Amino acid sequence: MLSSVDKWEYNNSIAKIVLSQQISPIEMLSGLGLRPKSFPAPLLLDFGRRVSASAKVSTKMVLPNDIDLLNPPAELEKRKHKLKRLVQSPNSFFMDVKCQGCFNITTVFSHSQTVVVCGNCQLVLCQPTGGRARLTEGCSFRKKGD
Repeated sequence: MLSSVDKWEYNNSIAKIVLSQQISPIEMLSGLGLRPKSFPAPLLLDFGRRVSASAKVSTKMVLPNDIDLLNPPAELEKRKHKLKRLVQSPNSFFMDVKCQGCFNITTVFSHSQTVVVCGNCQLVLCQPTGGRARLTEGCSFRKKGD
């Protein structure tokens, strides 16, 4: 009787032969003059599962998306981490924020870590969060440099 380690090694060696020659395990065993009935049933069932699983994996190795690596789409680059883009660029920016009360324009950093208030009416324009600053409702903004 074969131990579990011997069965595993035997199954792997048979699987390599079957995959390289692309024949069924029964055809390979009968070609060697061996009858499948002489082997324990769990060995053949276990072997059959391993071969079918590896055969499925090897036949479906196709890349899902073909993209131009030198000219990637802008939306794809924007979703990447700032250091993993084709050309490194920060996620932060400066913006002009218009106060909803006095319509005064104030320049604010997008990732500001302090509360920004309007210079004229002392109305809060944005509050810091963990990342980007949250604008007060009713304030309009535009990115600088556009």
